[in-house]
This record gives sequence, C-alpha cells and structure tokens, in this order.
Amino acid sequence: MAIDQKDALFSLIKSLSKSEKRQFKLYVGRLGGNAEANFITLFNLLDRVSSYTDDLILKKTKIKKQQISNTKAHLYKQILVSLRFNPVHQNVRSQIREQFDFAAILYGKGLYNQSLKILERAKELAINSGENNLAYEIVEFEKVIESQYITRSLSNRADELTEQAKELSLRNIRISKLSNLSLQLYSLMLKEGYVKDIVDAKKVSTYFNKRLPKYVLSDLGFKEKLFLYKAYLWHSLIMQDFVSSYKYSQKWVDLFQDNPAMKQQNPVFYLKGLNYLLESLFLIKQRTKFNKVLKNLETDILEQNIKLNDNTRTLIFHYYNQNKLNLFFLEGKFTKGLEFVPIILKEISEFESKIDAHHIMVFYYKIGCLYFGAGKNEECIFYLDKIIKNKDLKMREDLLCFTRVLNLVAHYEAGLDYNIEKLIVSTYKFLLKMNDLHDVQRKMIAFLKNLSNIYPQDLRKEFIKLHEELIQYENHPHEKRAFLYLDILSWLESKIQNITVEEVIRAKAKKLLK
Repeated sequence: MAIDQKDALFSLIKSLSKSEKRQFKLYVGRLGGNAEANFITLFNLLDRVSSYTDDLILKKTKIKKQQISNTKAHLYKQILVSLRFNPVHQNVRSQIREQFDFAAILYGKGLYNQSLKILERAKELAINSGENNLAYEIVEFEKVIESQYITRSLSNRADELTEQAKELSLRNIRISKLSNLSLQLYSLMLKEGYVKDIVDAKKVSTYFNKRLPKYVLSDLGFKEKLFLYKAYLWHSLIMQDFVSSYKYSQKWVDLFQDNPAMKQQNPVFYLKGLNYLLESLFLIKQRTKFNKVLKNLETDILEQNIKLNDNTRTLIFHYYNQNKLNLFFLEGKFTKGLEFVPIILKEISEFESKIDAHHIMVFYYKIGCLYFGAGKNEECIFYLDKIIKNKDLKMREDLLCFTRVLNLVAHYEAGLDYNIEKLIVSTYKFLLKMNDLHDVQRKMIAFLKNLSNIYPQDLRKEFIKLHEELIQYENHPHEKRAFLYLDILSWLESKIQNITVEEVIRAKAKKLLK
C-alpha cells in the first residue's frame, strides 16, 4: 500500500534541518542499546527516501508488519522530545512550563519551600510576559502547596494568592472573550464576505457589540489589548471601513513597538499585525506610509528582531512578497514588477507544502493583475485560468468573482473575443450563484456584452459613458471594494486617453504624493 506523503511522521522528518537531525541522533544515541532499535532504522530509511510504502519498510528493515504502526508512533514521539530540548524551539512559555515541572517534582518529594521559590520566579516571568493562563495555573498550584505547608513568611499569604487568582481569572476570561470575538468575525467574513448594504452593516454591528466585553483600556494588559485591537480590526474590515482598519492595525503594531521583547515572544502576532497594517495602507492608498512600514519589516528580518523558525519564515515569505506586489500596484510600476514574478514563483514552489492552496491562488491573482497592468493580457489570462479551473479550492468568494470579471476584460483586451458571449454568460451565472453581483460588476458585464454592437468610431464615447456611471461608486461604502481588487476606472481612463493602464495609475500615484 502506497503511503500518503502527507503522513505526519514522514512530513515531520522531511521538515527537520541538518542540525535537528544531528541532535536527534545524539539524543537517541545516549544509550548504546538504541543503536539497533527499530525506530532508528526507520528514521534512517525515511530520511533517505522521497516516498515510501509499507513494503519498502519490510524489505529494507527488520521491522515486522505488525510492528510498523507502533514503531512509527514511537519514532514520532522521540523526534518531538528531541526537538523540545533544542534551544531553537525554546521560548518563554517552554521555560515557564519547565520551571512548573521542576516545582511539581520538588513538591512530590515533599520539598515544599524549594517548590514555592521556583513557582514564584516562574509566576513573575509569566505575568511580565503576558502569559496569564500559565500564571493562573501557577497560582492555583501555589494554593495547593500552601494548604499543606504554611510558610508563615507572609501573614496575608492566603489573601494575596486569592486576589492574584481572581485578577488573573478575570483577565483570562476577558482575553478568551476577545479572542473568541476576533475568531468569530474572521469566520463570519469567510462565510458571508464584506457587508453589501445597510442591512448587512447593522447585523454585523449588532453581532459585534453584543459579544464585545466591557473594559477599561487602562486596565488591560498586553494580550487583552492585542485581541481587542484584533477584534476591532476584523469588524472594520467586514464593514469596509478601511480607515478604521488602519487605525486598529496601527495600534496592534504599536503594542509591539512599545514592548520590543514581545516581538521575540509572539513573532506570529507581530507579523500578522504588520501584514494587516500594510493591507490597510494599501486599501486607503497611503503609499509613503506603506513604503515605510514595508522597510521596517525588512529591517526586522535583517536584524533578526523576529524569532526565525519554519513557521515565521513561511509567514515572512507570504507577507513580504504579497506586499511587495502591492507596492508595484500602488506605484503603477507593473512592468518593473514583472521582474519580481520569477522570484515569487520560485519561492512559492519552495514553500508550497507550508502554505495553503488559497494563498497560492491569491498570489496567482496578483500576478495576473500585474500582467494586466503591464498590458500582457494573455499571460494575465494564464494565471487567472489557474484559479478558475481549480474546482476543489474554497477561496474567498470575492476573489473568485473578481477573477472572473478581470478574465473577461483581459480576453477583450487580448482580442480573444471569438467566444466572449459564452464567457460573459458563464461569468454572469457564476456571480449570481455566488450572490456577489454588485452594481459595478453588473454594469461592467452589460457593457462588455454590448461591445459587439458598438461601432468603432463610437467606442470612446461609450467608454466615457461607462466611466461616468462607475465613478459615482468609487467612494460608495459598499461598492468601492470592486475598485480595490480590479481598477476598472483606470482601465477605462486608459481607453479614453489612448494610453496604457500603467501610465494612468503612475500619474495618479504621483498626484497622491503632491
């Protein structure tokens, strides 16, 4: 039987660096008897091969068929134990847990005073690091010990621990409510998309306010503020209030700037905050500020202000490259951006197993837009086609819809209009099915459908007419998103002025700087 190459053990072994493999072998070799152990033999085999089957294991090792499952499970556990001891994977949380385990061992031996001393240091580290769940667990353990061993070092020890437990419990409840709210809003956006009208907006606001816990900002700690800003950010994104999304993503990043140590302790949250800040700046077209934030990200990477591991390297690849593409859009430098495409494609192939298919398709959409802006419409269609033909992918509906509309425009621009009627019908049906047919899209499709009936000498007049109809939606609270994913207005202006889309957008970018 062939083994799925997403097999947990196989994937784990293939993810190990040379130093991690070396450490694992040193770790399991600490006892001479392990040298010929089945799990070591299995490790060496899986490390060498690019794929495997149970038959290969039976053929290349002394492991019996009935032993394979247990051997794999044991090897998986031993690799994780080895990685746990690796300094690269040590962080504040692991240090606190280690101290907690030491205290538990001392408690079990009846050395209560020594246990309490270790717990006190671990608790202080946990509170200072914003690890309130761990701090609460430590206080509860201290209460257990104090109930058996009265130190009498402090007359109000019981009251002190009770008060600490109460305060930490309240913080944890608040953090839980805020993190739940931000996750629920994220899920809501994936299911329902952005608000489409006033009715939608009222529903989302009611949903948000009903679940937002009461708070006094000055009473909140680092983690509480982090999840508070995250919840407000998702609310503003769903509402298409991009100025507010900029406000709260900036507050999110400022939290880390005010607490630099947290960049090392919570690198994923820091990177996500930076990405949302860059995305918000892109949406409100603040190019100067966008450039500055992107350079700050580059500095953090170069100076290793962010703890690097496989997870953060993947996020850095994703966020940096995505926003590098966005910068080309903001500046209108599409042709220059094409030089960056081979680099991105190479890195996509390197990180393909670590990022989900949806985000790969987002890259393809942005690359397609880059080619469209540079006037290379057939190449644009090539990348859009990768998204359209991917029937198994659950992408955000808005991206699927704009992919279809851009595909129509690119076909027209490339002169591939022999089956444009069929393409228009399928696109229209798709948008109806997705329930994402906005006025901007409706007018665009109607215009393209009527193109074959327009005399060449009347084309410019019709482009001007469509531009006048669509420009009224540019700042519409529920329609403006159409222009963020697909700059139809700039395309129309290029047709009216008889210049390239790139020239139009670059001119607009220069005006924004004045």
